[in-house]
Amino acid sequence: MNARGKHARQPDQVYRSSFFLLASTVVTAALGFLFWVVVARYYSPAEVGLATSLVSATSLIAYLSLFGLNSTLIRFPAAGVSRNGQITQSLVVVGITSVLVGAGYLLGLPLYGQKLLFVRDSPMLAAAFVVFCACSGLNLLTDSVFIGARVPQYNVIVDGLIQGLAKLALPALLVGYGTAGIVGSTGGGYVVAVAASLLLMRSKLGWRFDLLSRGTRLREQLRFSMASYVSSLLNLAPLMVVPLVVLQQLGAAAAGYYFVAFQIAGLLNSVSYSVGEAVFAEVSYDPSRFGVLLRRSVGIILAVQVPAAAVVGLGSGLLLRVFGGAYATHVHSLLQVFAVGALPVALNSWSSFALKLVKQMRAMIVSNIVYAVVVIGLALLWAPRGLVWLGWAWAAGNLASGLVALAALVGRRARRDAALPDGADAASDPAQPEPERSAVRPTLTWDSSDPEQPWAQRLSRALEAHP
Repeated sequence: MNARGKHARQPDQVYRSSFFLLASTVVTAALGFLFWVVVARYYSPAEVGLATSLVSATSLIAYLSLFGLNSTLIRFPAAGVSRNGQITQSLVVVGITSVLVGAGYLLGLPLYGQKLLFVRDSPMLAAAFVVFCACSGLNLLTDSVFIGARVPQYNVIVDGLIQGLAKLALPALLVGYGTAGIVGSTGGGYVVAVAASLLLMRSKLGWRFDLLSRGTRLREQLRFSMASYVSSLLNLAPLMVVPLVVLQQLGAAAAGYYFVAFQIAGLLNSVSYSVGEAVFAEVSYDPSRFGVLLRRSVGIILAVQVPAAAVVGLGSGLLLRVFGGAYATHVHSLLQVFAVGALPVALNSWSSFALKLVKQMRAMIVSNIVYAVVVIGLALLWAPRGLVWLGWAWAAGNLASGLVALAALVGRRARRDAALPDGADAASDPAQPEPERSAVRPTLTWDSSDPEQPWAQRLSRALEAHP
């Protein structure tokens, strides 16, 4: 299984990957915004409110079902045809887990969602909800397949265009079904996206369904997968808890204001995340470029994130008027704080991806614990002061987490330097010879590295070669 020729790796692949990942986020967000505008025109506020609860549950169940396999598929791709088995087994695990967790969510509705019991009481709606949960999880996983294969442009096509346009076409057709129509429109987008992803994986990447292949590396990298999974759950915690804090302490209107500001901030912060994801994929493909790609990513983030944050911060009033005068009045200052907080978010994202690359998983988990505790703790403490203080809580949590992660990276470098003989550096250490470099740039294949050679050794040499 390979993707040679037209998908050969280009010299500035990290720029290209960053661009397509960011483009995917922007297109998805833009079409998602239009989707909710259409929904608001065809459905009542009560129907929209119930639907958003179910759609949020679907997304949460999808993330809970990944088990960190999305990161594993990028960081540790199996060699040769074993890649088929690695992807297939991951798809099966995520699909089955999504179905089970989705069914469990429906069974527990009497405890936490009595207004949503109509879904469980209808066999057709219940089955559809479970299928939508599975497709949402599978779609997240196939995104990682394309990122790992260095063809993120397919995510723009699948997530941005195919899924977005499918969702836009369905609300008017399903308007007679009320809340179920909204959920069906969103879920229909997931179904279409998964189908398109599987077809592209088969036609463009040569993937074939295979449960029997050995050498998938999933069992060997279970520790990495679970650490990534725990870290992701910690990242999700403030996103789930803080809106509830706003709702309980400041009211429904304030929760709506916070939601709009955070959505805009999320689009702004996607710059650093997209660049980090691109570097993660590129270093996984070629560990010897770790140092140069990490420095290059800093330049990209500063060149894009800082001007974007300035535009959002200075133009927040005009931007919010699109949503109405009330938003411009109540959210203006909060959005400015979120714009300032984009820089701590960039630090946190960048350092977290670096920790994941050097497999400092314990430090990454500690960093994310700090993030979750600081954001949630300060949100609970500062919420009575108003929405702006919740923005500062978000910035403070990201700054604290980023500094902890950065300290772990610096400490690792210092320990490695201290272990070297006096006057020696990693580049001249005879125990770590320089890897042979080919004059011909390699083409994209699933066999991205030698599984028998510890990549950390090459990574250490790269760091010293590019101080």
